[in-house]
Amino acid sequence: MGTYIDKGNNAFREIRNGEYVDKSELIAVVNKTLSTEQKFSCVTRCRRFGKSMAAKMLAAYYDRSCDSRSLFADLEIASDPTFEQHLNKYPVLYLDLSAFTRELGKGSIVKRMEKELIADIHTAYSNVPVPRGGDLMKYLLRILAATGDRFVFIIDEWDVVLRECAQNPKLKTRAKDEIDDYVGWLRRMFKDITGTDVFLGVYMTGILPIKKYPTESALNNFTEYSMVSPRKMARYFGFTINEVQALAEKHGMDFDEMKKWYDGYQIGSEPSMFNPNSVMQAIDSEVCESYWSATGSFASVANYINRDFDGLRDSIIDMLGGGRCKVDPTSFQNDMREVHSRDEVFTVLIHLGYLSFNRSKNECYIPNREVAGEMVNAVKANRWQHVATALQQSDDLLQATLEGDSDTVAHMVDAAHSEHTSILSYYNENSMACVLSIAYYAAHDEYVFHRELASGKGFADLVLLPRKNVDKPAIVLELKKDKDAVAAIDQIRKKDYPAKVAQYMAGEPNRSLLLVGINFDKKTKTHECCIETYTDEQ
Repeated sequence: MGTYIDKGNNAFREIRNGEYVDKSELIAVVNKTLSTEQKFSCVTRCRRFGKSMAAKMLAAYYDRSCDSRSLFADLEIASDPTFEQHLNKYPVLYLDLSAFTRELGKGSIVKRMEKELIADIHTAYSNVPVPRGGDLMKYLLRILAATGDRFVFIIDEWDVVLRECAQNPKLKTRAKDEIDDYVGWLRRMFKDITGTDVFLGVYMTGILPIKKYPTESALNNFTEYSMVSPRKMARYFGFTINEVQALAEKHGMDFDEMKKWYDGYQIGSEPSMFNPNSVMQAIDSEVCESYWSATGSFASVANYINRDFDGLRDSIIDMLGGGRCKVDPTSFQNDMREVHSRDEVFTVLIHLGYLSFNRSKNECYIPNREVAGEMVNAVKANRWQHVATALQQSDDLLQATLEGDSDTVAHMVDAAHSEHTSILSYYNENSMACVLSIAYYAAHDEYVFHRELASGKGFADLVLLPRKNVDKPAIVLELKKDKDAVAAIDQIRKKDYPAKVAQYMAGEPNRSLLLVGINFDKKTKTHECCIETYTDEQ
């Protein structure tokens, strides 16, 4: 058993010893690429979404040095026609590049990496002499010529060198040299025509897709699967609703609570995907809370969202309030050092998992309660005082609303929108709805928010529907500008918004409903509020 070659299947065996959600059909997808022009795959997704687990599974399946049949016998892949064809048939190189970034600045990463790989591979091919100069590709070509062996090469965290070099202040000018050396090595290994016969398949995983180079082809022979464009691998990027429902039932967890915290990612054709690491953490600890902070500091996110490109700050606030924003991900060069626009910031956050991406509508949004909490931390770190204050006071605003205290609600909404500190223009009802969504932020724990809920006769500006097992009234908020709050209440009744809410609340006929009308006087910059209780008998 080697360090990089013929590692065996112990890593995947340990995974199978614990709770395991079957993602083995990924193997069938990769099998179809072997020995084809599509054999180079770069599969990127955000932290804690199972990248390394998938890499270890593939290594255990292909590795010739072990017998992995029992590990896969009860999994979906065992019934696939390609299962027997490739099971434990090939020499596998497994490289976790994060191990080589722990000593950045202490000599060339590429030289250390090649030296260790060659030494380890030589233990398996001791009869094949190492070429002078210690060139890995030349050595693999010698092995191919001498034995006919072709390799499956699995690289975990392929982009960590690029990310760490760019973010490490100790490297200074050396960072560019390290990155250039590494990119040159990748080209030599996987782009050079003399080396393509060496590999049956290459599977790279990381966070960022391959960098786009305007004047060079670089690694354009790779098929890329990413958070923006996952292609046929979408269902392997996270946990599906059915998978989480099964886990929740097995472990006695509240599925609706797990959905609130960890669902919301739309990945390719999969409309609803859960963060797998957070789901498993919640099951292990028997409580749903935020585990996202363990995946990395929000400081880098705070840095990105503080660059107010093209109204970026307005958009972040809108998404915190439940809104969605248009995004064009095509301009991003897949380089976290080169972020120069609102779209590029959004695209980085999509790859990092802080935003979800609806490809059919080219929209991004904050996926769930867990990530929203980290976004709030980033807002506070950036000292967006107006927003931070509104978030902190949102518990009191909800309580005042439930108590029917219209004067306090009006006063607190005034505070949430100050003429001198407001981020949004607030000159239209959409902006007003955004500010109110932020002002009622704490209600997300107990309510599902609907902006612009269609009733058939119009769109309710903001509707808060209580979550399952929450014994509180539903709330319909209607907004007016330069009119009056009573007119807003009248519109709620006239356009029959309560009937639409009743459809959503089917099965709970005794649920009460609060009608909240809020008017903003643009001249005085003040709000007026009217709150009424509506019941099914009205």
